[in-house]
Amino acid sequence: MNVRRRGAAYEREVANDLKARGYDAHRGQQYSGVNGDADVVGLPGVHIECKRTNRLRLYEALQQAINDARPGEIPTVWHRSDGHKTVVILRESDFLDLYERASML
Repeated sequence: MNVRRRGAAYEREVANDLKARGYDAHRGQQYSGVNGDADVVGLPGVHIECKRTNRLRLYEALQQAINDARPGEIPTVWHRSDGHKTVVILRESDFLDLYERASML
């Protein structure tokens, strides 16, 4: 499978995983030529950058998410390599903000 098709398939996989949890998620508009949109949209306040590779360039991927995130969005990288489940990568400060908000519920 070529890189573009593999990436698009992973974006659909992430969107379907979110739909299974009740979120109205779908691929972003970047596939139709609009740059800067999230790869998957449907989690308000979260910018999702999807990477399906066995050799993730972590800091480059995170910087892309940071650059593309809109004000108020948490930049995240959703990554999966062969034989593994998806992991979500975010900055420590964003994780602690989320944790503190969740612990107040």
